[in-house]
Amino acid sequence: MLFFLLFLGLPLAVYILFVVSPFVQSFYYSLTNWSGLSPSMEFIGLRNYERIFNDPVFWKSLRNNLVLLAVLPTVTIVLAFALAVMVTIGGDTRGGVRGVRGAGFYRVVSFFPYAIPAVITGILFNFVYHPNGGLLNGLLNLPHDLLTRFTGSSLIPAVNTAWLGDQRYALAAVAFAIIWTFVGFYMVLFVAAIKSIGQEVLEAARIDGAGRFRTAVQIVAPMVRDSVSTALVYMGIFALDAFTFVSVMTPNGGTNNSTKVVSLHLYQTAFSDGRFGEASAMGVIMALVTMVVAVVVITLIRPKKADR
Repeated sequence: MLFFLLFLGLPLAVYILFVVSPFVQSFYYSLTNWSGLSPSMEFIGLRNYERIFNDPVFWKSLRNNLVLLAVLPTVTIVLAFALAVMVTIGGDTRGGVRGVRGAGFYRVVSFFPYAIPAVITGILFNFVYHPNGGLLNGLLNLPHDLLTRFTGSSLIPAVNTAWLGDQRYALAAVAFAIIWTFVGFYMVLFVAAIKSIGQEVLEAARIDGAGRFRTAVQIVAPMVRDSVSTALVYMGIFALDAFTFVSVMTPNGGTNNSTKVVSLHLYQTAFSDGRFGEASAMGVIMALVTMVVAVVVITLIRPKKADR
């Protein structure tokens, strides 16, 4: 009995205290008009939820989150898996199965972006996307600059796009910064999963005439399904948040709220407008959305009993 109390009861108590209890408190606050500072609050029922559902900014923010949810996990995991395959089984077909030359170096270097704090990454990409003197516009202007230097004129117009200020490109610019940050981390995760596959399985596939692409898709991918499922869940949760990158790169949510996400709208509602009850309601909604996404992903990715 003492064993169960120490090793099961104590972790359960900590989980209830730091996870379940805050969620229950947030749900209670979402039913009040608490300002966040006043010692008293009035119970108003579902009025905060009604206000949120009639808020066009909330729906625009949720739409941006759903766009990130569709793009970030897909692009990040596909790129990470492709790179992991390259550094594990993409090498010379002669001899044993191995990665490309310098695979160890690529694994180390690819992890560097993840080791940089997200705030620093956001600031760096602010400089990259700057319309005047930014690295991206500088690279795009190379043909224009070269033709101007050697011919005195150029038929190619100069590029001065404000990537984070133009609502057509702002969300994609933020998404690229996030993908750049996480690809290396998930590549390392997939490399570890692929390394756990027996070499005899991969060598048998090669002997049977399977190319690298077919081996990666039909043999490696099903055998690292659990790692892919984990990556999808975590990237999905991050896509439904993305607060750090958005708040650093576009603090006000971009032009016409083009990059605003629910977490940033929640933060502004609570700390700028002093409506903690409404902000708590947003948090409850996003918590439920996140749980639904996690359950759907795990259900779809989990292998059926017949496949085990």
